Amino acid sequence: MTTVLTTQDVARIVQRVGLPDLLRRLVANLESDYLRWAEFDKTPRVAAHSPDGVIELMPIADASLYSFKYVNGHPKNHRFGLPTVMAFGVLADVATGAPALLSELTLTTAMRTAATSVMVAKRLARPDSRVMALIGNGAQSEFQALAFHHLLGIRELRLYDIDPAATAKLVRHLSRTPGLTLTVCASTAEAVKGADIVTTVTADKTNATILTPDMIEPGMHINGVGGDCPGKTELHRGVLEMARVICEFEPQSRIEGDMQQMPADFPVTEFWRVLAGEAAGRESREQVTVFDSVGFALEDFSALRLLHDMARQLGLGAPLDLIPQMADPKDLFGELHLSGQLQAA
Repeated sequence: MTTVLTTQDVARIVQRVGLPDLLRRLVANLESDYLRWAEFDKTPRVAAHSPDGVIELMPIADASLYSFKYVNGHPKNHRFGLPTVMAFGVLADVATGAPALLSELTLTTAMRTAATSVMVAKRLARPDSRVMALIGNGAQSEFQALAFHHLLGIRELRLYDIDPAATAKLVRHLSRTPGLTLTVCASTAEAVKGADIVTTVTADKTNATILTPDMIEPGMHINGVGGDCPGKTELHRGVLEMARVICEFEPQSRIEGDMQQMPADFPVTEFWRVLAGEAAGRESREQVTVFDSVGFALEDFSALRLLHDMARQLGLGAPLDLIPQMADPKDLFGELHLSGQLQAA
């Protein structure tokens, strides 16, 4: 039987464990898997683009487990009462191909993206970073905010979104968070002034320039989350030129990340090398660093592993007869139970 986890199941996991602790467990899983980088069969995600958005498949496997995520990105979905991003995923046994887990990944993607941002910022941001600008206050903003607050010690959030209602929603959700100050700003430039970390997580599928070189201060770490498909960027190319740029999987990031603006020989470093000690993270206090985050299948693999473990520990999820349970594995036709009907015909 395949275990199915719904959005309600994932919400129950968060409620029982607590969001800060679940984010910590996600970071631990991510670090463990990134340190096994060479063990994975990796490929850029497969995308189907349309004028309104993109639908993608994100596969990856090691010697034991295979996973994939189905995910979309449709910025106008709010007009239809649908999330901008919707996702589900599968975790399967490599030895047999049997799917062990079918899970929602809409909520989980937001959590694993925030956990990935923090994992990288631990190596790139200055250790005394306490102020973060959050540009784009939509569906993923609370997750980014709380991850940086609980796991990295951010004490002040400087908020800006072109939609005041999005910022009001974020303030409503976070206003009672102990030790966290919220400052609503009138522009991106105002929000980033004096920030140690700048997180951009905008939704529009356009070549935008959310951050320009004149906004960047020495020592900033930029967590660029929203530029994540061809034709969708957030950072002026001059910001990349002045920074040390870290990515997840270079063959995918050069197509989908902010670095799609740059020539093929533009220098970037994959994060696993930083984590493994093969490459430097931040090289000086004054250096500007950029995490050109597009989301990579390994992160969903890590999240699905954790969900599978947590579901078993907490007794959550339901069995699904997704694959035929046959007395004779060679008798697939028999599963249609048509024998009597065929004889009668």
